[in-house]
Amino acid sequence: MVRVRVRRDLSDDDRTAVLGFLDAAHALDCAQLDDHLQSDLHQGPRAGFVAALATDDDGQLVGYAQASTGNDGFVIDSIVWSAFDGDVDAVRVSLLRTLLAELPAHATVTWWTHDEPSEAVLAASLGMQPHRRLLQMRRPLPIDEHAGVEVRGFRVGVDETAWLEVNNAAFSWHGEQGGWDLKVLQQREREPWFSADGFLLHERDGRLAAFCWTKLHRPEVPGDPLVGEIYVVAVHPDFHGTGLGRALTVAGLEHLHSVGATEGMLYVDGDNESAVHLYRKLGFSVAHIDVAHRLPSTGGSS
Repeated sequence: MVRVRVRRDLSDDDRTAVLGFLDAAHALDCAQLDDHLQSDLHQGPRAGFVAALATDDDGQLVGYAQASTGNDGFVIDSIVWSAFDGDVDAVRVSLLRTLLAELPAHATVTWWTHDEPSEAVLAASLGMQPHRRLLQMRRPLPIDEHAGVEVRGFRVGVDETAWLEVNNAAFSWHGEQGGWDLKVLQQREREPWFSADGFLLHERDGRLAAFCWTKLHRPEVPGDPLVGEIYVVAVHPDFHGTGLGRALTVAGLEHLHSVGATEGMLYVDGDNESAVHLYRKLGFSVAHIDVAHRLPSTGGSS
């Protein structure tokens, strides 16, 4: 029998068990939480954090679900180890229902799934509807184009305020990337993959105008390519229409190739037609699609 328990903070023992479980699930199934949830788990939960842990009769962790606050509500996800000798789908349903029951009744909740029919059915059973499509796009490196703009690396402890202004202006509409504060940014700065040299800033007219934040994904299997991600790229609305989006993307790809990446990757909202068009012109093609299902707010206040 599986038991599900809820935690709004994790003890050292629980955290160790969860991180070990997630490492094993990733090795077995390539399953992982998104960066927003991972950062909240690794760096210490922010207000609104909720975790649900599923254990079997032997006390073995077989499933984990988490909710973290986003720009417009909560982001959730769940992972159940496929090696569990039982009904994996039932455990996942139990985890998600338990998690949702712990969130404010009025809250908007988003769950990113992998465009699989079973997940769509599960989301519908929870009252969630498709909301956004996220395209993962890839292209080989190097790129036969030059950025043509000056960029410099991010200075930790110096550039945070200016970067937050640009990011939040550019992503005011975005559930995960918008509404960041200093604590959220500092969480990312403490991630093991963070590199200030790969966090490229472009200044114009004496202010920060645009940036391209890159991330390296080390191969998990020997011989696989080193993948470099355009993690976030944005232009302040005051500088829209100046070509900086393309230029900063190219600058990011040039940097990633310079540090050994042979494949470039990025994520973009499927309905962001101008960005998708730009990335196709830069040689990217769709490799994978994720779907955000949303439980809409019912109104009220916390």
